[in-house]
Amino acid sequence: MIETRQTVTIRAPIDVTWAYAKDVERWAEIMPGYQSCQIEDEDNSLWVLKIGVGAMVRTVKVAVHVERWAGPERVDFTFKLQGDPVEGGGSYEAAATPDGLTHVDLAVQVRGSGPMAPMWEAMGGPVLPKFAKGFAEELKARIEAQAGTAAPGQAPTATRDRPSWFTRLLNWLKGLFKA
Repeated sequence: MIETRQTVTIRAPIDVTWAYAKDVERWAEIMPGYQSCQIEDEDNSLWVLKIGVGAMVRTVKVAVHVERWAGPERVDFTFKLQGDPVEGGGSYEAAATPDGLTHVDLAVQVRGSGPMAPMWEAMGGPVLPKFAKGFAEELKARIEAQAGTAAPGQAPTATRDRPSWFTRLLNWLKGLFKA
């Protein structure tokens, strides 16, 4: 299993942060290669992501299940890639600061299974924190943009050119588990 925790401080009160964070579809939209998010019920959704490197493109389906809604302070979730031996989970934890900001910790764990899992975990360890950091920064930017508290000239990173760590991670996983 590989895991990471990323922390951001959002220039918005906790209730404004929660108004954005409680919408699962908004989380899916941040994912690189986002195609769609089908909401099954308040705890379950299916995210469709198109990933690729060069001419190789693949669509993956990620079943996301919210284990616990305890907002505005906490959400616990699990996920599983359909058709691939990859699953995991994580949490969103938020706390109001005395100066009206919101401190957010995002934790994620990814587990592969099968004979290639140890190698996948050894090589995926450095990639997951980079992906999670990019995701956390994008979440922060979008909440601040919606709240009107973004720093001058700051736009959500989705509008900037940057490498997609999630796409690289999923393509790498695909190669390892298909080998």
